[in-house]
Amino acid sequence: MKASRREAKHKLEAVPAQAKSPRHGLYWAIAAAAVAVLFWAYGPALHGPFLFDDNTLPFALPGFDQPLKVWLANVRPVLFFTYWINNQISRDDTYSYHVTNLIIHLIASGLVFLMVRRLLELAKAPASRQTLLAGFAAAIFLLHPVQTEAVAYLAGRSESLSVMLVFAAFTLFLYRREARVTWGVTAAVLLLFGAALFSKEHTIVLPALLLLTDYWWNPGFSFAGIRGNWKLYGVMALGAAAALAKFWNLIFHGGGAGFGLTEFTWYQYLFTQFRALFVYIGEFLLPVNLNIDWDFPISHTILEHGAIAGLAVWLALIGAAWYYRRRFPLASYGLLVYLLLMSPTSSILPIKDPVAERRLYFSIVGLLLIVVDVLSRVKVDYRKLAWVCGIVTLVAAGVTHARASVWGDQFLLWHDTAAKSPNKSRVHWWLAMSYYERQQYDLALAEFEKTAQLERPVYQLLIDWGLAYDALNQPGKALEKLRQAAALDATAHVYSQIGMVYAKSSQYPEALEALATAERLDPAFARTYLYRGKIFLKTGRVPEAVVNYQRALALDRNLEEARQDLAQVQSKLRPGR
Repeated sequence: MKASRREAKHKLEAVPAQAKSPRHGLYWAIAAAAVAVLFWAYGPALHGPFLFDDNTLPFALPGFDQPLKVWLANVRPVLFFTYWINNQISRDDTYSYHVTNLIIHLIASGLVFLMVRRLLELAKAPASRQTLLAGFAAAIFLLHPVQTEAVAYLAGRSESLSVMLVFAAFTLFLYRREARVTWGVTAAVLLLFGAALFSKEHTIVLPALLLLTDYWWNPGFSFAGIRGNWKLYGVMALGAAAALAKFWNLIFHGGGAGFGLTEFTWYQYLFTQFRALFVYIGEFLLPVNLNIDWDFPISHTILEHGAIAGLAVWLALIGAAWYYRRRFPLASYGLLVYLLLMSPTSSILPIKDPVAERRLYFSIVGLLLIVVDVLSRVKVDYRKLAWVCGIVTLVAAGVTHARASVWGDQFLLWHDTAAKSPNKSRVHWWLAMSYYERQQYDLALAEFEKTAQLERPVYQLLIDWGLAYDALNQPGKALEKLRQAAALDATAHVYSQIGMVYAKSSQYPEALEALATAERLDPAFARTYLYRGKIFLKTGRVPEAVVNYQRALALDRNLEEARQDLAQVQSKLRPGR
């Protein structure tokens, strides 16, 4: 059946050859301004510390010095290759990591411009506004404060890098010269798709996005374009199946995500997402409550916390999008794109954190399409529209600068988070550690206490708590917490800390007994020998101190405290001293 005249106006047309614009100099100036504003907006975070999950990644681990093949053995090798490059450049200096994040974000924003520009063409938006609105969408993507988690957070690179690669694949798909995808375009899209998957798994949704796009625009609400591009979808289906097989263990047995999660079931997570999807829209429209660690209650039943109301609204919105698809094709398409791109993280696959702002990095393009569709229809002078777009962009940049200032300071970040999520135990734990690093040990103890009130203390919390007491010269309470930690998990680490606390109180027999226990539990734990060396040095057993310092350095060559102590002892033993 031939497409109707109404449908034909949405036909995927060949991309016209572009004549060189006499205003290309202006475009270069705008691009340079975008780079300058971006670096200003994120400037406060460029030297920010490793935060939250950053500390579990190889580049933040003390003494991690492994060849490239070890980095690439990770389930996300493309992502970890970029981390390896930064590690070669600056080791534990975060500046190069943050600059790389900004470059990735900048490229993704440029791709948003191209994607939105092409979709405005397909939607037959007023030609005079297409470039302006595409530029506005790209600027908001670039400078919206909700993006700070994906850009200022080094672990958030998994989001920005994978999305950049998917956007590159989607841009190639949109700008193909023919409605039917050639083998060359197919190969390029598949290459980028594979790189995206090996940066983060949520990009597995790309084939569905291409299917929706072909149905919507090629030639317009018809399956003809999908049938014509069977070779692309056939190969992508095989690739998606291979990816599913590779990530099978992660999906079903992941620690923080997957169907093996014990905190709640897949359907309880789904009920919760009926509400969470509106949180992201709220943060897009009014980003006043940005939070690294949301305290968002789980809907254990469809009736709890209004989950059923959320479902009803979403069904109504989807129905409206379908009903008005011909009248408002771009906005309707944008709503479905938003839901589709959110689906890997906001549907049935349980994730320990039901809300995380970095997830909007991928799906925000769907909301931007709704906005530009509305703006393309507003009866207002072009200059006034351009001024409004410019003012909104500058306001967004200012708010992003303020949010980046929070991300650039670990204490400010966790203080802000604790105010917004006062009932989350790990937030108070991180705030306690921030106080500890600032040597405000009394305030750290108060936060450790709050953490323990919200959740039963675990091994590492008890060790941190004990060390805070030790820093305040309260050895009795320090040993109490450390003994509690040892009862949960008897490790060389906790017994070495017990030995260290005893030694500070000059209780050397008790200290040596604890260190002997640590050595029995793990003979390769370097700090056991460091602390024993200090005890021997204080008690005049210098040769034994030297042996222990040497043993500590043989096990951990980066143990600078042992190196300094050993050098001091050896200098005293030199003839003539």
